[in-house]
Amino acid sequence: MTHPLIPELRRARVVPVIRTSTAALAATACDWLRAEGLRILEITLTTPDAIGLIRNLAAQPGLLVGAGTVPDTAAAEACLAAGAQFLVTPWVAPEIAAAARAAGACAMLGAMTPTEIRAARAAGADVVKLFPASSAGGPAHVKAVRAVFPDTVFCPTGGVDAANAPDYLAAGAAFVGIGGKLVEEARIAAGDRAAIQRAARDALGLMQA
Repeated sequence: MTHPLIPELRRARVVPVIRTSTAALAATACDWLRAEGLRILEITLTTPDAIGLIRNLAAQPGLLVGAGTVPDTAAAEACLAAGAQFLVTPWVAPEIAAAARAAGACAMLGAMTPTEIRAARAAGADVVKLFPASSAGGPAHVKAVRAVFPDTVFCPTGGVDAANAPDYLAAGAAFVGIGGKLVEEARIAAGDRAAIQRAARDALGLMQA
């Protein structure tokens, strides 16, 4: 059964992945992306005070907020309590999928090989996060595994940007995760809002293509 969030994720085509060295930079990135119309945000738990940011964003109407790089059940439950609607790990984590399922949230588990993809599905993944996508074959790899797992919802992440995202989508990805190519920490720290706005508009262009 398809998780009810997946159609919305498919329509968006892009999940911005927020990973910064400070909470302030992450909050700024989210504000700038939201101002350009992006409404889905993944906050990685490697970001300081990520759960606090998730809580603040989840209270805003019209946003779909998730947690990334979720390491264990305790962290998963804290994210869910803060309002996260999807949980992401870069590995196969049955306990994270179970926590998401119990809360009605969407579980995105990381995998790359056919064996890992099968394990992720068996663990309860609603979405398989193909990571790291670019170093494992890029769109060609997506096309290859999609042939073996035609009913699996794939989200390639890692080295994906607005320029190559159409190739991933054409290869069979349901949507993509874009992190550093969209949210460049150096530009945020320098106050270069215009650069982030351009990247956000490129991401929105994928939705409209």
